[in-house]
Amino acid sequence: MNKLSWKVKFGLALVAISAVLLYLHSLAFHHTELHEFGAFLLTHEIAMMPLEVLVVTLVIHSLLERREREEMLHKMNMVIGAFFSEVGDELLRRVSALDPAAEVREHFLVTNTWDARRYAEAKAAVAAHRYDVHPTPDDLQALHDFLVGKRLFLLGLLQNPNLLEHESFTDVLWAVFHLAEELDHRTDFTSLPKSDVIHLSGDIKRAYDRLAIAWLDHAWHLQRKYPYLFSLLVRTNPLDANVSVTVAE
Repeated sequence: MNKLSWKVKFGLALVAISAVLLYLHSLAFHHTELHEFGAFLLTHEIAMMPLEVLVVTLVIHSLLERREREEMLHKMNMVIGAFFSEVGDELLRRVSALDPAAEVREHFLVTNTWDARRYAEAKAAVAAHRYDVHPTPDDLQALHDFLVGKRLFLLGLLQNPNLLEHESFTDVLWAVFHLAEELDHRTDFTSLPKSDVIHLSGDIKRAYDRLAIAWLDHAWHLQRKYPYLFSLLVRTNPLDANVSVTVAE
């Protein structure tokens, strides 16, 4: 709103100045003689200058804002890519293994033939999926060891200013970091009461749900912008049981 208010005030001021100058110009040259035509054109140009400044300023400002946003999005997507490479893919692989409903996996089998509509369908199906995880004490211990080892990395991402504009991915980080914190406060997963296992399962499902949507968004971005990175993503897909990093003939 502040930016909009500044633009509106600035634009109205320039339009008002130009209107006054044009009015004075019309009064001064109401009966223009031929020998006064040069002065008429000069003063008319001066009267129009505020409008020209307005147009040029708004165009330049818009271009600079667009470039700044594109640079910010580029940096932000680099950070998201680093997250999935370091934490997200492996965590998605681990938590999806706890979900007995295998039918949701078909919505992650992305290929280079997918388009925006196919991704939208996949995201809708994944969002509607009822995540149901059943972790054993060994599963919880394994998740604990993995996430606690990535704690400093996750903290670094949460402090990254480029992610402030990406609310949905910030939610992913908070969900994953919260899961790591919950697990780190337990010392013995074999003696947890059923109620506490249910609580931890809810934390896992929250992270799982947000990770799944973010992974699909990340895949679509790579497919459009970085085909060589998308190729690697397909060959290391954490939800494809038949995946192979080796490029087939």
